Amino acid sequence: MKSSVEAPDWSAIPKPADDGAASHLTGMRIPSVPLPATDGTTIDLSSLPGRVVVYAYPRTGIPGVENPAGWDLIPGARGCTPQSCSFRDHFAELKALGVNRLFGLSSQDTAYQREAVDRLHLPFPILSDEHFNLTGALRLPTFEISGMTLLKRLTLVINAGKIEHVLYPVFPPDRNASDVMAWLAARTR
Repeated sequence: MKSSVEAPDWSAIPKPADDGAASHLTGMRIPSVPLPATDGTTIDLSSLPGRVVVYAYPRTGIPGVENPAGWDLIPGARGCTPQSCSFRDHFAELKALGVNRLFGLSSQDTAYQREAVDRLHLPFPILSDEHFNLTGALRLPTFEISGMTLLKRLTLVINAGKIEHVLYPVFPPDRNASDVMAWLAARTR
């Protein structure tokens, strides 16, 4: 299934700069922080075998509900749905490149996330870090808007519980899955 979501004109949206907020992550071991997933399971990223990809994003919007005022002016905020659809559309290719598990990650609660998983037909679960336990343990970059603390968009490639690669900043978001696949393909050459 290819994306039916129209991507915005990325040239009209502020591009995020690398502020160094994720530079400490490569080589870190993932701490044991169980997170609820939209498929009803609890996932501890530290104990998963093989290669795991986790893409973190600020928040998924709900059709018909306005984004917070100024959302499109925040570098890197826009594009959560195109990013998720990109991972959905490339899911089989990621698996073929050795990705054992794939997860989205945001600070919304599981019920909120489940709507997006169902609407976008995602073949993988989204993890909820609504209490910021993993975010705090890894010191993941965040930003605030309209009284919400949200994750900045980044992608972690984890191998046997250790972060082996970080994509940050991620832009444009709908190219994130392709960028991960290119990195994985280069590793297997």
